[in-house]
Amino acid sequence: MGLIWWIIIGAVAGWLAGKLMRGGGFGFLVNLLVGIAGAVIGGWVFGLLGIATGGIIGSLVTALVGAILLLWIISLFKRA
Repeated sequence: MGLIWWIIIGAVAGWLAGKLMRGGGFGFLVNLLVGIAGAVIGGWVFGLLGIATGGIIGSLVTALVGAILLLWIISLFKRA
């Protein structure tokens, strides 16, 4: 059940990140995929910084930070 929750939370985080990023992100489907990947990246970054989050809200914040970071990195390459 944990994997399904990470996919759901990552998808919601990708959607939110697409709404928060300037330019609206890269479309609904890509934002969902970026959110799922961003959940993994956010967990990794928070682990490096020693930040621990718990519960659904903490997981959503972690995934959202990772998704925004990933969308920002992708937008740098898209401009080039």
